[in-house]
Amino acid sequence: MTEVLRAGDRSPRVAEVRAALARLGLVPEFGDDVQSEQVLKESDTYFDDALVSALRGFQQSRGIIASGDIDDTTLRVLREASYHLGARVLQYVPQNEMIGDDVYQLQQQLHELGFYTDRVDGHFGPCTHAALINYQMNYGLNMDGICGPNTIRALSLLGRRITGGSPTILRERERVRDAGPRLTGKRVVIDPALGGTNSGLTVKGLYGDITEEELIWDLASRVEGRMIAAGMETIISRPRKHDLSAQERADVANAFGADLMICLKADRYPNDKASGCATFYFGSDKGNYSMIGELLSGFIQREIVARTKLVNCGNHGRSWDLLRLTQMPCIEVVTGYLSNPGDVRILTNPSKRDAIAEAIVVAVKRLYLMDQDDQPTGTYTFLELVEQEKLEA
Repeated sequence: MTEVLRAGDRSPRVAEVRAALARLGLVPEFGDDVQSEQVLKESDTYFDDALVSALRGFQQSRGIIASGDIDDTTLRVLREASYHLGARVLQYVPQNEMIGDDVYQLQQQLHELGFYTDRVDGHFGPCTHAALINYQMNYGLNMDGICGPNTIRALSLLGRRITGGSPTILRERERVRDAGPRLTGKRVVIDPALGGTNSGLTVKGLYGDITEEELIWDLASRVEGRMIAAGMETIISRPRKHDLSAQERADVANAFGADLMICLKADRYPNDKASGCATFYFGSDKGNYSMIGELLSGFIQREIVARTKLVNCGNHGRSWDLLRLTQMPCIEVVTGYLSNPGDVRILTNPSKRDAIAEAIVVAVKRLYLMDQDDQPTGTYTFLELVEQEKLEA
């Protein structure tokens, strides 16, 4: 699908979305026969205001921009949300991992039984496959790694074995604690948005016209330079002339064995009212989240706001693909709105990009200092950081 459908449009795709929202209980007036075979009615294909409102509610609950439009992302996430455990057979397909709420439910049950200790993210990956085989072996089922009727029936007969706590959160925290306070040797993937022919928005900055891609690439280079000076191992997620997908960027980070991934991008809005900086980490509306991701995103957010005049738009949990496909804590930093003149003045100022780069590196240092961090926000300089690295050597 390439066409974006909006209020007032007519399309069979609108009827599909209406039925999916009805199955989720978000469009009760659609009728009680949404699971049965039915003849497509003319009214079902009309994109009315009631459907816009229901769709916005769904988008907001899933961490998608609540535009009320039907686009590729919304349609994909809606389809994933329509699956419930038992609706289809689940198995590990390496080149095309199954994604959906039914996978999430399986992971949650295996977690509660003590077999699954990885991130509950709704992706049927190798960890889910291994946990399922382990469960099948322990409960005398056919060890095929396939979640079919027999496995689902067995799961439904068992109560919880683990309540409270999260092995993933505990493992994340101990990994950071065991790594020690020094930045030397820490591996970070820096992910600048866009690339290739996708140069984003062109804005008039302090020194003439500049593209969104140029701004973000320059910022990434400044972050990388400071991290290397602090003794860290870094890679940029993409060649300058390539625009990789979220899966490809995550694959680069996972193959590198990174400790952290930091994604950089800018935003825009239909008018110039929206402004400010925001950071995002993996977190779902079902309560699963990356504790280290939340901690680091908070550090980055506060440091950037303290060193610039960008509005503080906060740090937020989202289940976007890049945030949940990475095996390490991944942070997305939205550095400002290129549709806002004030943000443009800040982002096109090289000294302010230096300040943002310093804020990010200092925030990473704060993460690894943990209980030893006693510097007020916005006061810890990069030179002090380098001196402390020498003292800790």
